[in-house]
Amino acid sequence: MSTITESVNVTVPIRAAYDQWTRFETFPRFMDGVEEIRRLDDTTLRWTTRIAGVTRRFDARITEQLPDERVAWKSLDGPTHAGVVTFHRLDETTTRVTAQLEIDSEGLAEKAGDRIGALTHRVKGDLRRFKTFIESRGVQTGARRGQADRPEP
Repeated sequence: MSTITESVNVTVPIRAAYDQWTRFETFPRFMDGVEEIRRLDDTTLRWTTRIAGVTRRFDARITEQLPDERVAWKSLDGPTHAGVVTFHRLDETTTRVTAQLEIDSEGLAEKAGDRIGALTHRVKGDLRRFKTFIESRGVQTGARRGQADRPEP
């Protein structure tokens, strides 16, 4: 299992950054390899990805969602992964977005790519594209401001 942590500062207020991130349906516009995300219910998302010519479909559950603070998830099937994205107010117009992911690479090509840092490079690129996407708009394209509390251990 690989752990990747990357951050980017975006020049938008924290609410705009959080609201845009929770518009999961827009991920294909800035996440490399993500073809589609559909919301199945309040906490379940169906992902379709295409990476290195391999298409995968899997479901993920939002395990924690605190508006303007964090969104955490874990896969329910398919590739094993989990993560959390946190939002930190730096000032009135700047927010630090930090993504921490745990991914279990599948297959020889993915494991080799993981060893040479391809996953880290992909996450960095996705965050840079998120920055460009949200800053070029100046406002979010919508939001889901629901809350999902962390489950009891």
